[in-house]
Amino acid sequence: MELNFDFNPDTLRKIKEIGISLMIGYLVIQSLVILIRRVLFNRISKQSRMILSKGIIYTGVIVLVFIIIGILELRSVFTTLLGAAGIMGIILGIASQTSIGNIISGIFLISEKPFKLGDLIRVGDKRGYVYSIDLLSIKLKTLDNLLIRIPHQTIISTEVTNVTRFPIRRLDIELGVAYKENIKRVIEILKNVARQNPLCLDEPEPLVMVRNFGTSSIDFLFGIWFEKSKYVKVKNSIFHEISEAFATEGIEIPFPHVTLYTGKITEPFPINLANESDQNRRWSYSHLFPHYQNGYFRSE
Repeated sequence: MELNFDFNPDTLRKIKEIGISLMIGYLVIQSLVILIRRVLFNRISKQSRMILSKGIIYTGVIVLVFIIIGILELRSVFTTLLGAAGIMGIILGIASQTSIGNIISGIFLISEKPFKLGDLIRVGDKRGYVYSIDLLSIKLKTLDNLLIRIPHQTIISTEVTNVTRFPIRRLDIELGVAYKENIKRVIEILKNVARQNPLCLDEPEPLVMVRNFGTSSIDFLFGIWFEKSKYVKVKNSIFHEISEAFATEGIEIPFPHVTLYTGKITEPFPINLANESDQNRRWSYSHLFPHYQNGYFRSE
């Protein structure tokens, strides 16, 4: 079919009809999107509203394309284009298997609902809030305000952890105390710290468990429950209170020590000093090395 672009009355009429159709179509699409968001605001999730809005927009655009084709009377041309599009579709389908796989994976994600918009999730070594769920990928907004795009196929084939799915979560703190400390006393001190912190929940009750007899310490696991939105406040306050409680009660937190010796435990390690007075040497080295005494390092 030969197209005639002369500005005759019929062409001007078609241009006018196309303009009116585009304007009305745009207003209708925007009105439906706004209506969906307002009417269903409290009835469905933010993710479902986003999917419905995108579905309305895509459907509206397709309808407008068919309307414009009808106005321009390009039915025969359209039929020819459909045939060519079918052939091109096969070629593009073979060349874009990854995109098709992402679309299918996205459908599974939507039906499975492992997360929704606004959730904090962890995908491999990536961590962030779900910012957008699109046709081929999801976008995460990281805690340092970066945007990460992850294809749907990666999400399907990778372990995904939803950190904020439930209203409460547990903070696990691993700590160690010296072997001289009384285990029951340490457990009671930790429980008391959790009871006195207003951000820690009483139900479920805090967890205090002896994990292991380590190389230089008795290792504990201290788990406290809290509301998911108060993570930073809870972590800052609980570490500060544990440090204060241990200092008040005289609980020792061990740290690695290094001892020098010659290979024979019963013999001291000799030190020869020069160009300093004996008094200054003893004062400085006795403060730098706790095991230094009278010119020698004492063996433990």
